[in-house]
Amino acid sequence: MEQYLEIPGGKMLCISFGKGSRPLVSIPGLRMTEIKGTGAALALYYRQFAASHTVYLFDRKEPAAEGCTIRDFADDIAAAMQQLHIQDADVIGVSQGGMIAQELAVNYPALVHKLVLGVTLSRPNETSKAAITEWIRLAEQGDMAAVARDYAERASSEKTRRRNIRFLPLALKLQKPVPAERFVTLAKACLTHDTYDRLDRITCPVLVLGGAQDGIVSGAASSEIAEKLGCECYLYPGQSHEAYNEEKDFNRRIYDFFVSERK
Repeated sequence: MEQYLEIPGGKMLCISFGKGSRPLVSIPGLRMTEIKGTGAALALYYRQFAASHTVYLFDRKEPAAEGCTIRDFADDIAAAMQQLHIQDADVIGVSQGGMIAQELAVNYPALVHKLVLGVTLSRPNETSKAAITEWIRLAEQGDMAAVARDYAERASSEKTRRRNIRFLPLALKLQKPVPAERFVTLAKACLTHDTYDRLDRITCPVLVLGGAQDGIVSGAASSEIAEKLGCECYLYPGQSHEAYNEEKDFNRRIYDFFVSERK
């Protein structure tokens, strides 16, 4: 089901599916294409959770206010969860979504029971700043196709990059791009994120998953979060940022973590 929720300052798209008794909140990363209309594909991607969980995937608020921050996005998610009476949820945050999920767990602990942070960071580093500032530059020129090509170059493993490079132009034509102005606003928010000194305020169980060769946030960023939290961490050897799509056991690791005895 796809629905818009009215929250302070605008509206937020929520896509939900599954019939399980446990709520699972998924916070996706910074996107170059629209998420509206992708419910069937997302349900297929999360099919492993359909029996145990009801999955709620939240987009960013519309409109995106100039100067918005990752903390603002977490406040929006919290407002949407509270509107749907969701609390004590299992939460997955990937990439920018992982940044938002950290703020959610820090500032709204009652909403988060278990937390998975995928291919994300707790504070900007040279790898992330180089990638994001380049995307902002390209998007400000109105060239979202160039943003997508740069992302594919940085985010895919070498094997996948060689296999898929010739299909990228077709893929770009088949998807509706996010307006460049909105993308720039959301991308700039990544540069505001810094929870490193507040990570110890996360009290729920956490699993960190990353790509050892992540060309967007770096593999070291995942390790840094796990070391700070003293939590479980797995880095996929040879993988970059798209580990969550390329590795077949990525969702299995998350599922096993969520359905293990709830502490």
